[in-house]
Amino acid sequence: MTVERTIDAPIDEVFAWLTTTTHYTRSPLVLRCRLTRHGEAAPYGVGAVRSHLWLIGWLRERITHYDPPYATEYVVDRSLPPSRHELGRMTFTEADGGTLVNWTTRAEMRAPLVGAFLTRHLVRPMITRSLHSILDAADTAPAPRPQAEPGKPTAHAPTGGDRHR
Repeated sequence: MTVERTIDAPIDEVFAWLTTTTHYTRSPLVLRCRLTRHGEAAPYGVGAVRSHLWLIGWLRERITHYDPPYATEYVVDRSLPPSRHELGRMTFTEADGGTLVNWTTRAEMRAPLVGAFLTRHLVRPMITRSLHSILDAADTAPAPRPQAEPGKPTAHAPTGGDRHR
């Protein structure tokens, strides 16, 4: 399953927004997102574990590749309903003053005899709609703010140049 969108913002801002999955709750299809373990070199870097509750189910993801601001990859270690997940990948490319986002995921619902059928006719449309919804939220979000470490405040002085789309 692949979705693409050009977002009218610089590549580093789009990468930061889309890899900080707590932003996904701005989509009406995403109920809760948490970073449950920080990554090695960055909070959402390699080794980070994210927990998501979407209208379509619950997912626990682990970041396997992190190359800011160009790409990130993840795998779903656990999910309800159960699924087999081979790869999740987001790539970011500068394009016409904005950023082209390509989001691909390979997954199949685990269900004896009917898994492939359910994936094609039920899961695939639900996942692609959810990914589009998150990209919609990213496309209308203000410029990202620096994220605070849990329990530590972030000092942020207004720049006067905050971008709103």
